[in-house]
Amino acid sequence: MSRPFRRTMRLLACATLFATMSAPAVFAAPAHRVILFVWDGMRPDAISAEDTPNLLALSQNGSYFEDNHSTYPTFTMANASSFATGAFPGPLGFYGNRFWAPGSTGLDAKGQAVEFQAPIFTEDYQVLRDLDAHYKHELLELPTLFAAAQKAGLKTVVIGKSGPAFLQDYKEGGLLLDENTVLPLSFAKELQQAGYPLPAHTATTYNSSQLSLREDNDSPTEQGKMLTLKDGVTSDATAAADTTPAASNAWMMKVYLEQVLPKHRPDLSVVWLRNPDTTQHMYGVGSPEFHLALKAQDAVLGQLQAKLKALGMDQDTNIIVVSDHGHSNIAGPRDLFPLRQLNDGRVSNVDNDWGYSTSGAVRLADALSKGGISAFDGTGCIYAPVMNGLRADGSQLISSRYDDDGHLCGKPAAYTTPSYKLPETLPKGALVIASNGGTEYLYQPEHDAEVVKRTVRFLQSREYIGAIFVAKRYGNIPGTLPAENVHLENAARGPDIILSYAWDADAVIQGFRGTEYASMSNERGEHGSFSPIDVHNTLLANGPGFRNGFRDSLPSGNVDVAPTIAALLNLPLPRAQGRVLHEALTGPLAQPLEAYHVQPAELRPSQPATGLTTQRIDGSPLPATSYSFVLQLKQLESDGKRWTYFDLAKPERH
Repeated sequence: MSRPFRRTMRLLACATLFATMSAPAVFAAPAHRVILFVWDGMRPDAISAEDTPNLLALSQNGSYFEDNHSTYPTFTMANASSFATGAFPGPLGFYGNRFWAPGSTGLDAKGQAVEFQAPIFTEDYQVLRDLDAHYKHELLELPTLFAAAQKAGLKTVVIGKSGPAFLQDYKEGGLLLDENTVLPLSFAKELQQAGYPLPAHTATTYNSSQLSLREDNDSPTEQGKMLTLKDGVTSDATAAADTTPAASNAWMMKVYLEQVLPKHRPDLSVVWLRNPDTTQHMYGVGSPEFHLALKAQDAVLGQLQAKLKALGMDQDTNIIVVSDHGHSNIAGPRDLFPLRQLNDGRVSNVDNDWGYSTSGAVRLADALSKGGISAFDGTGCIYAPVMNGLRADGSQLISSRYDDDGHLCGKPAAYTTPSYKLPETLPKGALVIASNGGTEYLYQPEHDAEVVKRTVRFLQSREYIGAIFVAKRYGNIPGTLPAENVHLENAARGPDIILSYAWDADAVIQGFRGTEYASMSNERGEHGSFSPIDVHNTLLANGPGFRNGFRDSLPSGNVDVAPTIAALLNLPLPRAQGRVLHEALTGPLAQPLEAYHVQPAELRPSQPATGLTTQRIDGSPLPATSYSFVLQLKQLESDGKRWTYFDLAKPERH
């Protein structure tokens, strides 16, 4: 090639680059589509040839991310916001699953008025609409992947679980089918005309002149009830019937495979199904139902793969399988609460080798109130005769009582902890608690520093509390870290105190590691904590955009999923905080592993809390007078950029 020719080509290249930078962005249609398939609550160590052969094969043939991280707090809706934007809860101003947004008004998906005075549960498309209106149509304070795709003219669809599915496209620019509704109206009518029933609550989305459900519509997304022990409230972990979400999941996947894929051929899809999460919540990790849930979920993955092949779409589709978080069994320490057998609907003999938990549920509002700190969690009386703790001698940690005339519980009922619903006027200095499983949000409406410090000190003196973060407005409180250290600071919307319950990553129940304390319930599984079991979740990908047979040893996170999809689809997502997973990609987007450097690190409060009188969950003393905690993390560097991934946070008491 002659020098004049090379010079001409360089000038042309520069001119082209200048024109590209100067002209309005024009996005070409992507060469390949992307399907993000969310297995809610899927633990990486649950992938097996016995339960999930399709998922196992996909992980072996494509790219598997060995060190993936859930966004903390490890809730569904917090991670849904990361999938939607590639960012963290603090910068987004979105703290789901349950947070406090007083001043909001509106209805839920069933058309019922929502009590926004109390902390609100956000797994509901209409509640999210209400919150979006309250926040002046900035429910998420950063742009979304779906908005970028739709602006570029790409076809999008979301299918699945109410709440996290809608959040991906809360501006409602594409097609959506979740457990409560179908959007837009034209899509709802399309499904009806094709002979599909609609979710029963779709009728509340539209007025009768727009859409009416057929008499034989039934309720294709209805969830079954949890099977209980003889007490009528405690989960029966030995149940082995069809898993609660299986039928609903199968129906939604059927609509996606038979109607959406062949007719609409979307460029970007999110399919978010409840299994194994809902089953793990109800019956625990490792239970018979747990294995059935995995098999049901793997079956719909197999159906998806078969349909793509039948449509001739398998060679130009990238499938990314991810979970929003891991999942742990709820349990306290074995020396106080041994595992037990469950026989004929009753708790029976101690069996620490292969038994089930009978402890681990915490009612923080009750504990704080008994400690002299006014607290409300928005919930009435709770009856949890087993999961609040059965001692070795079989006695209850919190005795069951009965409200004969309903003056405490609103109606005659058994209870273990009384009502902590919010009064019409909150007492000065009170706390509002948004209960979220493995992590709690505490709000102090007046931002009274003395109340916050007193509350923090109480929490530090309880063995069942793990890491504690506070809003930066309170400065340096001994034994705490600022919320901004874990991307949770938001002065206008954020909590005052964020705490992770204590966990034990080595405790084993039904063959699976990991237990934690959690918000009071009668279920057996939970997530949300800063346990490594909750934090480390599933991520794998297969398709033309990803390397084959590749195991990625670099740290990655759910916050990286949206930027990676944006890169695959040639979309801008400039305010994302995650990174493109270049090391796992093919073609021009690929980068070698050697381009990255990983550095483990630890972060601790600048000083511990001292002079404490520490108690265990049963009130017995613990010989520890100081509290601090360690936040373990990894820093990844490449080309002058740095990303941080949090592995765990655990208390240090001396």
